[in-house]
Amino acid sequence: MTVSTAGTGVETLVLVMGDQLSPALSALRDVDPHSSRVLLCEVADETGYVPHHRQKLVFILSAMRHFAAELRAAGYAVDYVTLDDPDNTGSFTGELRRSLSRHGASRVLTTEAGEWRVRQMQHAWRGGELGVPVTVLPDDRFICTPEAFASWAEGRRELRMEFFYREMRRRTGLMMESGQPAGGRWNFDADNRRPAPAGMRFAGPLRFAPDAITSEVIDLVGRRFGSHPGAPGPFWLGVTRRDAGAALEHFLREALPGFGASQDAMLAGEPFLNHAVISPYLNVGLLDPLPVCRRAEAEWRAGRAPIEAVEGFIRQVIGWREYVRGIYWREMPGYRDRNSLGARRPLPGFFWTGDTPMACVAAVIRQTLELAYAHHIQRLMVTGNFALLAGIDPREVHEWYLAVYADAFEWVELPNTLGMSQYADGGLLASKPYAASGAYIRRMSDYCRGCEFDPRLRTGPRACPFNALYWDFLDRNRAPLSRNARLRTAYLTWERLGAAEQRACRESAQSFLATLDSS
Repeated sequence: MTVSTAGTGVETLVLVMGDQLSPALSALRDVDPHSSRVLLCEVADETGYVPHHRQKLVFILSAMRHFAAELRAAGYAVDYVTLDDPDNTGSFTGELRRSLSRHGASRVLTTEAGEWRVRQMQHAWRGGELGVPVTVLPDDRFICTPEAFASWAEGRRELRMEFFYREMRRRTGLMMESGQPAGGRWNFDADNRRPAPAGMRFAGPLRFAPDAITSEVIDLVGRRFGSHPGAPGPFWLGVTRRDAGAALEHFLREALPGFGASQDAMLAGEPFLNHAVISPYLNVGLLDPLPVCRRAEAEWRAGRAPIEAVEGFIRQVIGWREYVRGIYWREMPGYRDRNSLGARRPLPGFFWTGDTPMACVAAVIRQTLELAYAHHIQRLMVTGNFALLAGIDPREVHEWYLAVYADAFEWVELPNTLGMSQYADGGLLASKPYAASGAYIRRMSDYCRGCEFDPRLRTGPRACPFNALYWDFLDRNRAPLSRNARLRTAYLTWERLGAAEQRACRESAQSFLATLDSS
């Protein structure tokens, strides 16, 4: 249904989207609540352009409804259109037209959308499609604008995140002392690559019980999206700014001290380890990146968290997150269609079920389907690594990641998947493919225990499929990859295997891929 706050004399209609749930949003900042109307609308175009995980839908729709209540409490008149409103047109354009007709507003104000396809809608609105003037304001919730990123990238032979990150440190002053990086190093990543030590305690994220609004959304999503992956409950994410703040404080207090050393580890039955699990809140606007980083820095300065943990966390927020957004806006719209390695295999069906004998892949996919969450190493070095080695079409891999994770919006997910995980941009984003054999998974996780495949075997029926797939991947992509300096050692090892072992690797890989295709 459409819920409209009473009022007359509407001059400005302010459209707020589901990933813009911040009271500091540029479109809300200077409007007069007495002569404006805020429109939030749940539309089929956004809930169905990929089969979003049902917990992702619950999270976004419930957060939108709670944000509408927050705006009303702050004195804004709010026009809220629910997904099950019988008059809902299913699109932003249609709902803007309906709201303009209802209230007679003389102009529309909105903030730049975070995804290319919606930004194109905004261009059409600004071009006169709605019949009233439309102003689209910059989204200044980020530290680096797309224009500033493009300026930084101009003329550079390589767009490496490390150098961009240093600029962000200088710009923000985070973990800087007299113009130099705290601790004498920009990057403590070398200290953050260890398996989880035995007996380590993991805090996990703060979980939230659904309130009445969220319960209504769970029911709606359960009824309407039965074919989408995952289940709408048990639902555990926060949906308000207060919830997000509590989740952040819980991480800083309970998990940040142990975050660094084990951030690349993977353990069966421990989906969260000491990860922050705040990216969903950041990506819809319930948390703002710079204050989040300042709070983490304060924990280090107070002696409550080690420098390697805090630097690693801040690097993910002001380094990687801002960097991939810059790549996205610089390279779109053609970026999503890149496929530098010519990978064409369809996405295997078990990505939607977790029904595979590979223990690591099964664990990560089942966790994903249960929680709409997996941490970055699970995404990169298990499901992403498998898709890369198996030659799965990067567009299909991208659409799967976009669908199944609660924090996935195209601006952040597409470069991470297509560029870093699948190397489909030919090395624009990553300096080498993130390809690894079963030895990496064995070293960094306990998934191999009890698996029917042995990561110590290269070929044969009991060999871990990652092993032969790894060597077959390098062999079949020799032309584009053999000149990569970071793969020189791998190719030398491949040559030392000898013709017979190379042939066995190829045959083992092709046998596995044929089984994959037939299923």
